Amino acid sequence: MQNVTLIATAAMGLESIVANEVKSLGYEVKVENGRVVFEAPVSAIPRCNLWLRTADRVRLLVGRFKAYTFDELFEATKALPWEYYISEEGQFPVSGKSVQSKLFSVPDCQAITKKAIAERLKLKHGVASKMPETGALYKVEVSLLKDEAMLTIDTSGVGLHKRGYRIGQGEAPLKETMAAALVLLTNWKAEYPLIDPFCGSGTIPIEAAMIGQNIAPGFNREFASEGWSLIKAKHWEKAFEEAEDKANYDQKLDITGSDIDHKLIKISEGNSTEAGFGDLISWKQMQVKDLSIKKENGYIIGNPPYGQRLSDKEAVAKIYQDFGTVMQEHPSWSVYILTAFEKFEKQYGKTATKKRKLFNGFIKTDYYQYFGKKTKGEK
Repeated sequence: MQNVTLIATAAMGLESIVANEVKSLGYEVKVENGRVVFEAPVSAIPRCNLWLRTADRVRLLVGRFKAYTFDELFEATKALPWEYYISEEGQFPVSGKSVQSKLFSVPDCQAITKKAIAERLKLKHGVASKMPETGALYKVEVSLLKDEAMLTIDTSGVGLHKRGYRIGQGEAPLKETMAAALVLLTNWKAEYPLIDPFCGSGTIPIEAAMIGQNIAPGFNREFASEGWSLIKAKHWEKAFEEAEDKANYDQKLDITGSDIDHKLIKISEGNSTEAGFGDLISWKQMQVKDLSIKKENGYIIGNPPYGQRLSDKEAVAKIYQDFGTVMQEHPSWSVYILTAFEKFEKQYGKTATKKRKLFNGFIKTDYYQYFGKKTKGEK
């Protein structure tokens, strides 16, 4: 089977996490800014879409080349083997972006790319007039950076953060891909208790449960490339069978989500039920100062309010202070907190063991990591 070049796109700061996920599926990777590039059989497209927890989407790379003029863009695009990927009836809308390039007009780049692909497909498929575009969807992107054009086709459809379980959300929901990354950046395992005391709509506990039971995050959704002639039905069937076989539904979980807002707890319960964890995750409405911890060697993973509005800063600072006071009594617990609040450590009352810079959407944040002192017999 002929290999294809795939790109798993990643939020800034998560490239290494995405790379580890791709490598765990058995593919060699090259890490670039905002993406992980790898060669793999066509069968990797279903597998990667099903299994990648932290990637934004999976793109198929058709070609990369320098383009300083519209003629160069047209000719180089037309020279690519589009007929191998796009069926005769395929729809191929073209989106685009251009950064620091001579060809800065995105609409012109899109139109020229579309025309070049159409000319190639008409020639190769033997179509005399306009391509029908009545079949499967192949969303093409022409991306120019410093005069290098990169042409890709989106295999995912809607972004991979859309797992299919979120039926409700709060004001500033954490993306499912980021929530999964926060869990994967710890050394939490399913046998340890986990608490998110700022759970919002429940994304971190739900993603942790999926990781704990090794459930493929894309198992309950559809993908754009499911209708492609390039990928045989047997590849999709095998990928879904693999996901079913590897899931460990019998794995016990000790995961709790709490929040001060009772409405968010109701939303969390609904999302959890939709994800298949109705009775496996506990949900509690409480303030962080009332957090009750009865076990040892657990993990706190949370995305608390940032206090970005001036009027909220004092209240948020008090929340962090109360949280630090509670956790002083539980030295065996590891604490991982994502926040943009610059004086978090001061309010929490302890300097982090480690910090990692991450972007939550467009907000620059730090992921504060405190490693617990495990009790006797624990590693």
